[in-house]
Amino acid sequence: MPKNKKRNTPHRGGSAGGGGSGAAAATAATAGGQHRNVQPFSDEDASIETMSHCSGYSDPSSFAEDGPEVLDEEGTQEDLEYKLKGLIDLTLDKSAKTRQAALEGIKNALASKMLYEFILERRMTLTDSIERCLKKGKSDEQRAAAALASVLCIQLGPGIESEEILKTLGPVLKKIICDGSASIQARQTCATCFGVCCFIATDDITELYSTLECLENIFTKSYLKEKDTTVICSTPNTVLHISSLLAWTLLLTICPINEVKKKLEMHFHKLPSLLSCDDVNMRIAAGESLALLFELARGIESDFFYEDMESLTQMLRALATDGNKHRAKVDKRKQRSVFRDVLRAVE
Repeated sequence: MPKNKKRNTPHRGGSAGGGGSGAAAATAATAGGQHRNVQPFSDEDASIETMSHCSGYSDPSSFAEDGPEVLDEEGTQEDLEYKLKGLIDLTLDKSAKTRQAALEGIKNALASKMLYEFILERRMTLTDSIERCLKKGKSDEQRAAAALASVLCIQLGPGIESEEILKTLGPVLKKIICDGSASIQARQTCATCFGVCCFIATDDITELYSTLECLENIFTKSYLKEKDTTVICSTPNTVLHISSLLAWTLLLTICPINEVKKKLEMHFHKLPSLLSCDDVNMRIAAGESLALLFELARGIESDFFYEDMESLTQMLRALATDGNKHRAKVDKRKQRSVFRDVLRAVE
């Protein structure tokens, strides 16, 4: 099963899955003290003053600006959990801006500190709020909800709890990803976050394969289709294709060997076409994915042979030493750095 494969993977030993019990010990004392009522915002109250109060919760600095030393002081844990309780309440608010700020505030807090016990007790409430925001919200709210879903799974790590979250939110995320009428930004974020959630939580091999197919159907639209074309022109959908490719590559690492072999046969000779895309981020994503495919192939067969190795290494070497004056300096530096590593991995 995928879950067992992941848990036995050495490089994930220090991730949220392994850190869950440590976080539980660190947060054994839950919030105490006198309960204070949190008044939800109405549409009429969404003034500058009201939103500034909410943004105080959503600002990452409100949780970690003073560093971990302050977070360990007496009372600070209670303050943090009190703020989070207020934000959880605000995810049900009538104002879309307030809901979005609340989602972002919770995500920022969970990204800065492990709160396993706190989240464990409230995971169903959070899951319900995320599901509601994904279904009813517009682009920015959907992005905030999807991002929170992935951080929630990271906090809980592999196990029954995160599996339940994925079973609830997975179909909603997938629907947005495949919805051509949804905003590209929302689909892009959902693709990334769905990949992370599935990587951590999936225990259903059929669902894993279905997710891979969903992501494939998106990023393969960027493959070079005309034989006489040498450059792939980016489109508004390119950012979605990049996120889908990277999520697909991540999930490929937890697939059984037979499935990996099938994917290698399908994509090994098509993926290099993305190296000619005029979008630097697509070129980088394709290069990183190719490096991983080679690693997986050689892990299966130590004497693995790639027929077009000479042509591929020439292309990778050109990208690793790219001096095209028409490209931005920042893009060239980033590309050269990545492709030097990709070239070493492939050769």
